[in-house]
Amino acid sequence: MLDAVVAFFLLGIISQLLGAKLNFPEGLYKFLSMFLMIAIGLKGGIALQQHVDPVLLPMSLAVIAFGLLLPLIAFPILRYVGEFNRIDAGAIAAHYGSVSVATYAVAVSLLDAKNIEYEAYFPLFVVLLEMPAIIVGLILARGSLASINATFVKKELVANQSILLMLGSLLIAYFAGESVNKLQPFFIDLFSGVLALFLLKMGLIAGEQLKKLKRDSVFLVSFGVFMPMVGGLAGLGLGYVLQFSAGGLALMAVLGASASYIAVPAAMKESLPEANAGISITSSLGISFPFNVVFVVPFFIALAQFLRA
Repeated sequence: MLDAVVAFFLLGIISQLLGAKLNFPEGLYKFLSMFLMIAIGLKGGIALQQHVDPVLLPMSLAVIAFGLLLPLIAFPILRYVGEFNRIDAGAIAAHYGSVSVATYAVAVSLLDAKNIEYEAYFPLFVVLLEMPAIIVGLILARGSLASINATFVKKELVANQSILLMLGSLLIAYFAGESVNKLQPFFIDLFSGVLALFLLKMGLIAGEQLKKLKRDSVFLVSFGVFMPMVGGLAGLGLGYVLQFSAGGLALMAVLGASASYIAVPAAMKESLPEANAGISITSSLGISFPFNVVFVVPFFIALAQFLRA
């Protein structure tokens, strides 16, 4: 049965493809994005109050290494099979090494709906996976570490909105004690409704990107489906090695499968202005995001339950 939250994403795609006029305020879209990042951080912090795992540090290092590996897998496929130039191949690879907060939010919503438990520290992993792929993608695109602007990297590490909001909210919830409970009616109880509205907007954007696909985009479509499965299976394997629960396995797979369409495009625009941003966004948002939301997330949740049965 189709989940009601995911159905709003499909509604957005169908509306866009039919040419329907749905006016979605830009300010509302930004608000919903911030809401979801804060809510995800608060959820993690509240859960961490009750349970802090002593092996969190080695797990975090393994997750960072995972984030460094994914663009290294994507780059040669894009460069030598898709025949993209080095700049575009590096930029697209960075998108697929980083994460989609919205895809993660969909997975969390489905796990909560099915009462499937998962490790409390996953919001931290979302934060950790934001940056490594950007750095690797820039190195691949430029050809050397020396060509990377150190000031830019420092700015992204310190001032990245996703990192600040999610990590900051996680720490606030963790150290605030019981006073964080006053935030739950807004950020936690309304999470699914806000996510539904956000996915409606994402469906509109994805539908617009799908209409821009050209007839010769066979490789881009194939890559946009193939890479999430590769990343998802790799994430599932990492979760299995780290002995995550069924919910943790599913979330690690989803993080591996997802592709960034917010943090990485902003970083590439500043550091790789010559890269074709349209190709990256079409692949990550127009192809991979719908595929992940409709197929990959339910698939890996089911597979994780089977492995932990």
